[in-house]
Amino acid sequence: MNLSNQGVPEELSQFIIDYMEEVKELISTDLWENVFLNCSKNEVLIFWLLYRKEEVNMTEIADYIHVPLNTATGIISRMEKNGFVVRTRSEEDKRVVHIRFSEKGMAQFEALVNEMLRYGMQVVGSLTKEEMDLLHKVTEKVIGVLRQEKQKETEPRKIRKIEIE
Repeated sequence: MNLSNQGVPEELSQFIIDYMEEVKELISTDLWENVFLNCSKNEVLIFWLLYRKEEVNMTEIADYIHVPLNTATGIISRMEKNGFVVRTRSEEDKRVVHIRFSEKGMAQFEALVNEMLRYGMQVVGSLTKEEMDLLHKVTEKVIGVLRQEKQKETEPRKIRKIEIE
């Protein structure tokens, strides 16, 4: 894909390409090979949900990642097969299935978080106060743009009326 064809100025396009090429070479092999990086977006979101809540049911998962219950069930089946989560039936209501981290899943999640924190602390530690302020401002702008885009998704689509004679 040529970024310039997507409306990105040539100079910015080349900067992004050069940046990605350099970063991919600088990230440690251990981090790239970490199985967590091979997870889908929904699996990553489920990891995060489990980390925050410790135990959830299938409906909570489906609601959290905005997918139908049968889709959430398939994702959890894959995660269970990989040894990241454990399913248990509720003692009070056998229809309810609780999901929680397995020891392997929690260890994997914590290892990735620790690795990302380590990198983040090194980056932040290398920035001056002015650079930190600028980073904060840029981050706020990025979040603002993403919020605007998300808002567009929730706005009802206008229906065109076509007069028929």
